[in-house]
Amino acid sequence: MFVVDTNIIVPLYIRSAATEAARKLRERDAVWRTEPFALIEFSNALASYARARYLTKELAQQCLGQAENFLRAHYFEVTHEAALELALRYKLAAYDGRFLAVAHQLGARLITEDTKLRAAAPALTQSLAEALAQA
Repeated sequence: MFVVDTNIIVPLYIRSAATEAARKLRERDAVWRTEPFALIEFSNALASYARARYLTKELAQQCLGQAENFLRAHYFEVTHEAALELALRYKLAAYDGRFLAVAHQLGARLITEDTKLRAAAPALTQSLAEALAQA
């Protein structure tokens, strides 16, 4: 089981430098826990790519459906209070607090490529490369 940030989900569906690493992580364990808010952020990324004509509307919709099917079974909802508490503790945005709350409540580290988030909460986070390096 991995706890993942949206920036780990995106490369599974939109080709980037992190795509191969994200696929390796999924091969290692397909149980990815995340907050349902991740799908909102993912939708926003898809909309941005579609507006930039990197993706068609149809492909964006297909990616959204695939991601929702993959993630839905393992969503982990946190309370707004828990997210706010961690956002305030680590001086981060509330949406980052949501992902940290998932990691905190599950006793796992959030896999994220957000360097600011990792710097703010190193005990609760790790990079994709760090996650892949663990046995």
